[in-house]
Amino acid sequence: MSEPKKSTDRRAFLSFSSRTALATAMLAAAPASFAQQAAQGQSRVLRVGNQKGYLNLLKGRGTLEKRLAPLGVSVSWTEFSAGPVQLEALNVGSIDFGDVGEAPPIFAQAAGAPLTYVAATPTRARSEAVLVPAQSSIRTVADLKGKRVALNKGSNVHYFLVKLLQQHGLKYKDIELAFLPPADARAAFERGSIDAWVIWDPFFAAAQQTLNARIVADASGVVGNRAFYFSSQSYVAKNADVIRIVIEEIKAVDQWGKQNPDALASELARLWGLPKPVVDLAVSRQVFGTVAITREIIGEQQQIADTFLDLGLLPKHVDVARAAPPGLA
Repeated sequence: MSEPKKSTDRRAFLSFSSRTALATAMLAAAPASFAQQAAQGQSRVLRVGNQKGYLNLLKGRGTLEKRLAPLGVSVSWTEFSAGPVQLEALNVGSIDFGDVGEAPPIFAQAAGAPLTYVAATPTRARSEAVLVPAQSSIRTVADLKGKRVALNKGSNVHYFLVKLLQQHGLKYKDIELAFLPPADARAAFERGSIDAWVIWDPFFAAAQQTLNARIVADASGVVGNRAFYFSSQSYVAKNADVIRIVIEEIKAVDQWGKQNPDALASELARLWGLPKPVVDLAVSRQVFGTVAITREIIGEQQQIADTFLDLGLLPKHVDVARAAPPGLA
């Protein structure tokens, strides 16, 4: 496999930039932006961009609205299909808060998004893995040499695979990569047109349950695999009280999930449209909790950014510390 070419391996960044430009034009045509509302002296607004997950559970409970009502803050919700699209919305000023994995914020920073990390999950290394068909001859990471491996480009699992190969004495060019989104990668896995698939939950659990996929290695001892909650620098500066309450309410949902894993799996199964046994397996690997952003966590993100730069996936160096929350200890 040839080394990655910068002209083609920057697609994630360029895609972010082009879609942001389009979203900017759409936002400019909107009749009343958040800034206009503020200028007119209207009550504050928290615009949440949520994926199908914990923020959906928070939305369904209505507790956030109750907590913020005494502060004169109304809440609106917009559902997104993926983290990069949420961050594009933040970049053009159409949402104030969202949830995302490790990699998308790095590409968003490279594109100039004014994001701020406001909280994180604990590391969830068991929730991503390298999978192979049950009858595959691949038994160890070393066996991946020369094999065709699918993953979502520029994602958390991309970073995981790079570090996994390094840990086992392999080079990035020792394998043949197939850059495929989860749905396409699953189809290729079923057809046998790839040898291995690097993927995260709940796709990971679904492959185990319905395709009898076998784990070669998960991310334990390799990378952390966190998720993040983010806002914009300007929103955090003016609405620290709102952000604090949002995080408190997320923690409450998280604690409920920890205490009620069966009920959590049932709710997520409905949200994701997956069989409950699949979600039960994903939830069993979940590490619950919501933690403050620390210098160590920012350092972890910097390592990911530097790795992506070395691979030619980023067009320039990203200083992750610029997205750290105010007053980081």
